Amino acid sequence: MLLEFVLQKPREWLLAHETDPLTPEISAQFLTLAAQRRQGVPMAHLIGWREFMGHRFEVNAAVLIPRPETELLVEVALVSLAGLSTPAVLDMGTGSGIVAISLALARPDARITATDVSEEALAVAQRNAQALSARAQWWQGSWFEALPQEANFNVIVSNPPYIAANDDHLLQGDLRFEPVQALTDGQDGLSALQVIIQGAGSRLVSGGSLWLEHGYDQAEAVSQLLTLNGFKTVQTHVDLANLPRVTGGVWA
Repeated sequence: MLLEFVLQKPREWLLAHETDPLTPEISAQFLTLAAQRRQGVPMAHLIGWREFMGHRFEVNAAVLIPRPETELLVEVALVSLAGLSTPAVLDMGTGSGIVAISLALARPDARITATDVSEEALAVAQRNAQALSARAQWWQGSWFEALPQEANFNVIVSNPPYIAANDDHLLQGDLRFEPVQALTDGQDGLSALQVIIQGAGSRLVSGGSLWLEHGYDQAEAVSQLLTLNGFKTVQTHVDLANLPRVTGGVWA
């Protein structure tokens, strides 16, 4: 993949030209990237993109690297939007914009709003939206504080920071190179989820739904928070690894 990136040629071309010599410049560039990869730098950071739901998204150190399990959040949201005309959708903590943009592309009639506290992340999301011709509104700020006061939604989705601050995974693999504020709340992993759940009711229309990505061991806690805060029909969906990954409910 690194050689494809350096040469800007597809794998098929490489196979057909495997005996072609590399220029000194190309060789040096490849060796530099290969050395960084051996040091653990994520492939997505080295080549600058990652695929998500069939689309290529720009990625850098200001945003999380898109992961397959987050596709479940988009799929569940789309089911909730079925049958609604020009629905209003909110993606909180949008990062690179993968969820908001994927929803916008799947439902061009939807009015998509996305927020993030990070100016750098929103810049990445806006570039991705432009590259993919997706329409959305972008607001900077902390959770619901970022929104205009009058804004209400049919569906709210979020993949918030849900890793506990003392979780060893933060010191492993790609997570070491991703923005820590997008990974952990600095506490027990539930505080951001709780803020969203507590505030969502005032931003949802009657019958609207809230869907949250969470850790594999947090489904029960998230379900309890949803129920305690007035949500009905609370349910959890499992990801491709059969792990509880997305939980949500309906605002009566």
